[in-house]
Amino acid sequence: MEIRFDDRVVLVTGGSRGIGEAIAAGFLDSGARGVAVTSRRADNLTEVASRLGGGERLLPIEARADDEAAAARAVGDVVGRFGSCDILVNNAGTNPSAGPLVDVDLGAVDKTWAVNQRAPLVWSREVWRQSMSTAGGSIVNIASVGGLQPGSALGAYNVSKAALIHLTRQLAFEMAPGVRVNAVAPAVVRTRLSALLWDGIEEHTAALHPLKRIGEPNDVAAAVLFLASEAASWITGTVLPVDGGVTGASPVPGL
Repeated sequence: MEIRFDDRVVLVTGGSRGIGEAIAAGFLDSGARGVAVTSRRADNLTEVASRLGGGERLLPIEARADDEAAAARAVGDVVGRFGSCDILVNNAGTNPSAGPLVDVDLGAVDKTWAVNQRAPLVWSREVWRQSMSTAGGSIVNIASVGGLQPGSALGAYNVSKAALIHLTRQLAFEMAPGVRVNAVAPAVVRTRLSALLWDGIEEHTAALHPLKRIGEPNDVAAAVLFLASEAASWITGTVLPVDGGVTGASPVPGL
């Protein structure tokens, strides 16, 4: 089955590297009429634009994910340039501090929750107001297996992703039938954000996944493109684990 996005316009937040870049590349390769990527740093946008190519189909936008005014301007730029915003991928995320919630700095908690759970709502509201409420569309949120089960290392991050999962379901309910809203929940993927979990200990981390490897950005991108496409036209409010079997094929300890 070939998935195509001809005549579709896509906005990917946090699209300058890692999973976001792989998603943007996937949409460009699948014929999207326009792909916008955001980053808070102009130099990152210059670099990703060079790597992706895309010509006039690619629109790099400097915008912080947690800045409401920047989100409104960015969506306006996309609609002004391409005429619509048909697909939003809420990919931007952060994790400034590791550790259990009982010890982690509350300033870091505030930052994590602002970017990981509040910002996707801000961007979803903007695409709804400026395009999707009348033209329809699809939203895909990048959650995490940490939002499905607790863990010792990333307490604030896990809670933010759990909130994002419920936000996905709530928006799917509110935006139906014109807009589908889904999420993917990756396990450990080879990105800079997750380096704490795999860099220098990759063999150990891979062994924790039933498929015995960590994920690659393209693994997540493929799932995102499916959920955003017409191949998933009767799917909304779902969370698809992209996790090497962590949530579905791991044994119960002690049994």
